[in-house]
Formats: sequence, structure tokens, C-alpha cells
Amino acid sequence: MIEVFKTNVIKQRQAKTLLKILQGHFNDFKINFDLSDCDKVLRVQGTGISAEEIIELVRTNGYQCEVLV
Repeated sequence: MIEVFKTNVIKQRQAKTLLKILQGHFNDFKINFDLSDCDKVLRVQGTGISAEEIIELVRTNGYQCEVLV
């Protein structure tokens, strides 16, 4: 399963920090950012992904995040 999110992360440094946090909570998932995309995409791949938990964790760290449809 792959879930794709739109974010407001713009800098590589911000993405790296968030990746460490996300991977600390969801270490079984493959997680990456595509900051070259206009939606600053966060992709999460794995089994049993909870979009709500990911959104909450990103927002708790000061960034916007929503499921990309």
C-alpha cells in the first residue's frame, strides 16, 4: 500500500528531520519526500498505514500535511 501526502516542506533539511521522526515511529515503512513536485509530496509505503497518524505527526512538528487525491 502506498499513501501520498501534500505538504508544505520546502527545504531538504526540513525533509530530513521529518524523515527521521517518521521513521522512528513507522520503522517498517518506506518513506520519502519529493520536494521537486509542486505538492512537496511525502510518500509512505507499507502495510497498515494510518494516514491520520502520519498527518498528526507531521502537523505536530509544525508542517501542513494532507492526503493527496
